[in-house]
Amino acid sequence: MTPTPPRPADKKTSGNPATQAQINQTVKQQREQKRQEKLVEYQKQLAKRRRGKVVWWTVGSVVAVGVVAAIIASIVFAPAQAPTLQPGDGDGSSIQGVETFENTANHVEGSVDYAQSPPTGGDHNAIWLNCGIYDQPVPNENAVHSLEHGAVWITYDAEQVAGAELDALKAQLPSSYIVLSPYEGLDSPIVMSAWNAQLKLDSADDARVSEFLSAYWRSQNAPEPNASCSGALNAPGKQ
Repeated sequence: MTPTPPRPADKKTSGNPATQAQINQTVKQQREQKRQEKLVEYQKQLAKRRRGKVVWWTVGSVVAVGVVAAIIASIVFAPAQAPTLQPGDGDGSSIQGVETFENTANHVEGSVDYAQSPPTGGDHNAIWLNCGIYDQPVPNENAVHSLEHGAVWITYDAEQVAGAELDALKAQLPSSYIVLSPYEGLDSPIVMSAWNAQLKLDSADDARVSEFLSAYWRSQNAPEPNASCSGALNAPGKQ
């Protein structure tokens, strides 16, 4: 007689067919419930992954937009680069309105009564004025020493040249061997001075601003060309 194979330990049995059917139905329901639970958990995990992708895509897009905006801003709002010039030859005879003079170049103490206003040369203090932009008047005697080194000194009437006009003037200046300062008693809104040369202008958009700089900036005909324009006196108001 063939022995009856053992039933799985986890499967309930009953000799009553109705009871056995009920048991079988209960097992199926449990299996279905487990399957549904797994399905729900899978759907949750899938939805979570989808949300994660959306979040990262959104963050990535925002970052990308921010980077592009930063690049555009850096281009639009970047400060204007200082013009590049070559040392001039000190000959501005072709520039309309340029006046030329003959001045001495001795080192003296105390104040000096200059022939031109602003001065374009003459006796001056032994300490030169550091080149740069000043928002207050600077001492004549020190500024003239800077002219001796080849600097260009640009003076302006602060009541007539301010705001956008002053910014337009600054934008045309090289980064070195320039002194820019207000000056009292000018008979023109803007006066450009180099050693023994001067030009009077009505506005910053005059084309002769660049012409004068090309001729006289770091002029090799100045008494002491290529001498330093820093490392000496900072007058009040230096920016």
